[in-house]
Amino acid sequence: MTRAIMVMGTGSDVGKSLIVAGLCRAFANRGLSVSPFKPQNMSNNAAVTSDGGEIGRAQALQAKAARKQPTTLMNPVLLKPEKDTGSQVVIRGQRVASMSARDYFASRSQFMPAVIDAFKLLAAQNDLIIVEGAGSASEINLRDGDIANFGFAQETKIPVILVGDIHRGGVIAALVGTFAVIAPQDADLIAATLVNKFHGDPSLFDAGRTFVQTRTARPCLGVVPHFAPASRLPAEDVLALENIEQNSAETVIAVPRLARIANFDDLDPLRAEPGVRLVIVQPGQPIPREAKLVILPGSKATRADLDFLRLQGWDIDIAAHIRAGGHVLGICGGYQMLGDWVADPDGIEGKAGQSQGLGHLAATTRLEGTKQLRLETATDAISQLPLTGYHMHMGTTIGPDTSRPFAHVDGAPEGARSADGKIMGTYLHGLFAADAFRRQFLANLGISTDPLLDFDATIDRTLDDLAAHLETHLDLDAVLALAREPQP
Repeated sequence: MTRAIMVMGTGSDVGKSLIVAGLCRAFANRGLSVSPFKPQNMSNNAAVTSDGGEIGRAQALQAKAARKQPTTLMNPVLLKPEKDTGSQVVIRGQRVASMSARDYFASRSQFMPAVIDAFKLLAAQNDLIIVEGAGSASEINLRDGDIANFGFAQETKIPVILVGDIHRGGVIAALVGTFAVIAPQDADLIAATLVNKFHGDPSLFDAGRTFVQTRTARPCLGVVPHFAPASRLPAEDVLALENIEQNSAETVIAVPRLARIANFDDLDPLRAEPGVRLVIVQPGQPIPREAKLVILPGSKATRADLDFLRLQGWDIDIAAHIRAGGHVLGICGGYQMLGDWVADPDGIEGKAGQSQGLGHLAATTRLEGTKQLRLETATDAISQLPLTGYHMHMGTTIGPDTSRPFAHVDGAPEGARSADGKIMGTYLHGLFAADAFRRQFLANLGISTDPLLDFDATIDRTLDDLAAHLETHLDLDAVLALAREPQP
């Protein structure tokens, strides 16, 4: 019998994704076949799956925690913001439309069958499904047609654990208040509460825990202290880029934070290197002159982010960096920006037209066709070291500098380099997770590395530490006892 339980939050960024990842690893360590599931996610930090689609990065991490290959079943609806008021709609890993927020919320119930079908298929393969809600459980203004929170929970009659974040303050009001504003039938599905991100002595919250249990008539499963090593794990929310911890290394790698930055977990292996100080350049700030390397990251809307980049004056900073002998690497959308032109004749990313690129690579890009979603095994064109990564882009890039490829994929050239080798572009995401390549790439720039750093093993150890953290501070037997067979 497959059982399931759902983790919802009193708000966004209360730690739902991390709690689900920890539960997946903890129950996998107990010998259960467990899988994450998120009916609907909104993120531009996505991962390519083994079945050739894309899902939210958090669900890919949760799959790793569960010791499973990520599949599109784990996140059947993914919204990828393209502009302030609209998103690309991805169903079972494939783009089906671009919709305004108003149009999506008016019609999203049409996607519930796809959500339920994916959930049923996943349930048939596992002992336990841990479902993650989206945003806040108390968004009553979005309740009609909901497929992400109580709309899904009601369809499947799955019990809910409500998580509150004590670090942001007001956790008692947030937990108790959720019961006050949601519909009684939705409140009936909440089986327990949980307090997350506590700093200090958890016993200081004993009276608060008792109050929450009394007012909600639900058990509080525990008070989970802040898990500092979470900073080693890939983040899904772009807000994490505002608070990246920097070490004191002298060598700076600078990354302009584009308005529609995507797949920024490409940067995590660099951040893990003790010899690198990864500086996320916030809007309004100049690119540091001392930067050894500037990385232009992926973007969900290349032409719009080109405009944004110029608005910040970063185009001038990058040109000065290059004149001073600095290196630049563009990844995916960043690669497209480095060329002479980016054309979007069909309006795939917005209004049809073309934009002048930064002109640092002799190449042009045309956005068209089906999105390329592939896991890749490649070879660095310079060192011949192996790379593992993925393609997630639309369109093609051609031009003289592509004759000097960045890498080879199945023997075919990929990416481009300038004649002096200092300007580089590639469509390969995730390339720095390849330890030997990362060390050689940085060494070529005169940047010291840790020869013992195994990035993937670091992520795995951190997930084990997270599971142990939850085992210590939560009653996981009680969590498992709350899980029920779904009734779709």
